[in-house]
Amino acid sequence: MELFIDVVKVLFRIITILPLMLFVTLFMGKRSIGELPVFDFLVILTLGSVVGADIADPSVHHLPTVGAIIAIALLQRLIAWWKIKNHHIGRLLSFEPTLVIYEGQFHIENMYKIHYSIDNVLQMLREKNVFRIEDVHFALIEANGELSVKLKPAKEAVKVEDVATVRPKTSIEYSVIMDGRIQQKTLSLLGLDEAWLKEELLKKDIIHIQEVFYAAINEENKLHVSLRNSKLSPTIPIFH
Repeated sequence: MELFIDVVKVLFRIITILPLMLFVTLFMGKRSIGELPVFDFLVILTLGSVVGADIADPSVHHLPTVGAIIAIALLQRLIAWWKIKNHHIGRLLSFEPTLVIYEGQFHIENMYKIHYSIDNVLQMLREKNVFRIEDVHFALIEANGELSVKLKPAKEAVKVEDVATVRPKTSIEYSVIMDGRIQQKTLSLLGLDEAWLKEELLKKDIIHIQEVFYAAINEENKLHVSLRNSKLSPTIPIFH
């Protein structure tokens, strides 16, 4: 009998909590569903914990849970309003965009700060249909962890009025050095060897492989290199 009562309690809580959660989510706005900045992500985690405990444990009082959910939603709306009204608070509660590529060169220090590897950034570039890092003017990791990419002017998408006269070339590159390590398998598949790679590096006045953070070959067998200690001083004035 007690088990039956507990099951009924759980079913009742699910029936009442789900409509409330739908209302609360709509009340908090689209940002809580989509972009999920840091604070909103914490709000979602907290709501999940509160609702989970309420549904899973019949001994937890239901009405205080409902009150907690409403209080969390109101707090989120208050903080969202405060962030709009106070720019400094907004910056404290969310990450600034982080520059990870500038003029085809990885910004290694920034990548280390946000714990992004070469593989992470390359995958995100591919998801943006960018397959050659040398085509990138700059790339930013936004506050929600997404990558924003600005291609160099000559590499941007062809406009409709230009289609009749210009046919864009396929652009892709193959990684041959990653974090100072030669990718022997890639070289072999491309019909190249380490001697060829070192010769190409020497043409760029690079003696030691360890100086190279990333290097790739395009479809024309041209080598693009991003050094560990780039001479560029990348600064993109994009902030919240």
